[in-house]
Amino acid sequence: MQIRQWRNSAREFEYRGMPVACWQAGSGPTLALIHGFPTSSWDWHRLWAPLAGKYSLLAVDMLGFGLSAKPAAYHYSIFDQADLWQAVLAEHAPGETCLLAHDYGDTVAQELLARANEGALPLQIHKVCLLNGGIFPEAQRPLPIQRLLASPLGAVAGRLITRASFDRSMQKIFGAATQPTREDLDVLWQLVNENGGRKVVHRVIRYLHERARYRDRWVSALADATCARCFIVGMADPVSGAAMAARYRELLPGELLIELDKVGHYPQLEAPAAVLDAALPFLSDSSPARTSGDLQER
Repeated sequence: MQIRQWRNSAREFEYRGMPVACWQAGSGPTLALIHGFPTSSWDWHRLWAPLAGKYSLLAVDMLGFGLSAKPAAYHYSIFDQADLWQAVLAEHAPGETCLLAHDYGDTVAQELLARANEGALPLQIHKVCLLNGGIFPEAQRPLPIQRLLASPLGAVAGRLITRASFDRSMQKIFGAATQPTREDLDVLWQLVNENGGRKVVHRVIRYLHERARYRDRWVSALADATCARCFIVGMADPVSGAAMAARYRELLPGELLIELDKVGHYPQLEAPAAVLDAALPFLSDSSPARTSGDLQER
């Protein structure tokens, strides 16, 4: 799929008076695709057609990302993005859904799970499949630019991001053998900059502080979930790869963990066939969900 086609297929959803870009395709059980930072739902484009053959897909560019609104003075929060997803699902896919999430989207999925565990989510989450992300903050290794953007100097740092520095940061987190093409980087840069995106990136990345503050809530959400869980990890990711996989194995023993060797932080872009091979059997399996109960250590 080309970026022009992707843009043209977007629909507008209004959230708190702001336009949000969303996409739907396919038929069957609902599968919500929740993207990561600092990119957008375009990240899923290489999985889109194969998944649409089996599922009713729903993707959203969350506030501050991609083609959606990026208000300059907005308080960007994981809780607010979960509210957005809850509103979109209520309108377009009420009932039951599976979640496929990545990076920042993993934390949004964890908040949705927390609400489901509390009986505060007006729909059922059937399965959750997570890709590389900071689900256990203590195992995450943010890049220096991420730490700078999340610091009091973040506003200045955001304005100083150049195309060259963006490319270098993305290349660092992709696998050595699965590097993004020039065209990939062109589109990712274009979408990050859409609607003045660089002016708000320091606000959006404050989620790193939220992850630390609400670590117990979101880790417990995974532990206490009654739905099936799966973690697919590109092991060459320096941010949330091998160390995150090891922590998952430690804290959620018995839960499905699939390691992709030589793949970096964006498995859905770097190795889409491997992600499909890993995710589809899990998503289509009708076996009862396993529950891990309490974590081995919290």
